[in-house]
Amino acid sequence: MLPALTWRIMRTVDPRLLAKFAWNFGWKGMLSVERFKRRARRGEYFPPFLYLSILNSCNLRCQGCWVDVEAERTQIDLGLLNRTIRDAKAHGNSFFGILGGEPFMHPDLLELLASHPDAYFQVFTNGQFITDKVARKLRQIGNATPLVSIEGLEVASDERRGKADVLNRTLRGLDACLREKLLTGVATSVCQSNIDDLLSEAWLRELIRRGVHYVWYHTYRPVGPKMSAELALRPDQLVRVRRFIVEMRCRMPIGMLDAYYDHVGKALCPMATGVSHHVGPGGWIEPCPILQFATENIRDDRGVFEAIRSSAFLKDFRETTAGATRGCVVLERPDLVADLARRHQARDTTLRGTAMVELAAMKPRFSQWLPGEEIPERHWMYRLAKKYWFNDFRAYDRTPPEPGTRLKALKSMLDPAGNQGITLSQPSSPRTASAAGSPEKAGVSG
Repeated sequence: MLPALTWRIMRTVDPRLLAKFAWNFGWKGMLSVERFKRRARRGEYFPPFLYLSILNSCNLRCQGCWVDVEAERTQIDLGLLNRTIRDAKAHGNSFFGILGGEPFMHPDLLELLASHPDAYFQVFTNGQFITDKVARKLRQIGNATPLVSIEGLEVASDERRGKADVLNRTLRGLDACLREKLLTGVATSVCQSNIDDLLSEAWLRELIRRGVHYVWYHTYRPVGPKMSAELALRPDQLVRVRRFIVEMRCRMPIGMLDAYYDHVGKALCPMATGVSHHVGPGGWIEPCPILQFATENIRDDRGVFEAIRSSAFLKDFRETTAGATRGCVVLERPDLVADLARRHQARDTTLRGTAMVELAAMKPRFSQWLPGEEIPERHWMYRLAKKYWFNDFRAYDRTPPEPGTRLKALKSMLDPAGNQGITLSQPSSPRTASAAGSPEKAGVSG
């Protein structure tokens, strides 16, 4: 798999862009994680992976979106973005995720990228604003990888994203990136309506045929004002996603990203480990994109590094969350999120001002933490990379797992009436990929 992937990337990515990726993201990114680890040992936290939602506006209306895309446009101006990135770079960061809304609707996006040739950017986009001219400009700048969101085949995509002909227009943007030899990825939020189409070897082969270099599968999280709970995955499907990624990493010549598991398959939350935080369109520094509460803003005169490092809110959020679950706290414990927000008098950073009401309306559900169903990485490259540069960074050491008590509490909380047939197995030791993963092994009937 690895030789074929390497050969394919070398033949289809501009060598100058590949060098930028290797240096700014690979080498400098590794050093930024090492700095993070040294700071964490001192009890200081500043994430090496900082995600910036630079505006709220978007041309699509996706099911279950938590961003205020229909509200009046709010965006972070170029000067403040530059100041924030410069401050982060001064403390060792070199990688930044750019989100929206739709980032390419920000009038200064390309100027922002060009202002930081010593950094690397991953731009989360629906691809519909990437024309040949924009793709050529991205190639000229050289320090960004478009991550194009595809949420289903033609029918499912139109339904998920609220407009007609969405897939074709997105594919035109994707193809423009590939023609210009940009390192290009495809992201999918796996849900009930697309899991059978997109979580398949056939789909990966189609992406490879088209020239895509990497994919990022994450799972749909029903949050926000119009959460679509019916799209959320069942526990057995969450295990299926994990098993598919681990197996395809060994077989398919395409990079495969995920953000919820370490090298031995233990679940983790990037927010709880401190490796990632998020800045919303209003400049508020949030634990993660779907946790829209904050007490600090990047407009703080101290700068983003000091604002995050000294934030009692973020510290409490990380530690309290790590003590409650290795999974997604907002899915499993929306009550705990509300308590934390009240405890710190955190600001509701949504423009709609209904975040607490939305939490109260949420029904707790499983996330990636399914004790006893750990599936270790099988490919040596992913196993090695995660072992050293993407793991829980001992965030959960403060509250060592108590499998029996924790499992009973989880089952009681998620299935108090016992009518879902949930009989989670005891996580005495990580299982091998071949032993774990089936609904029967998970003891879950859905």
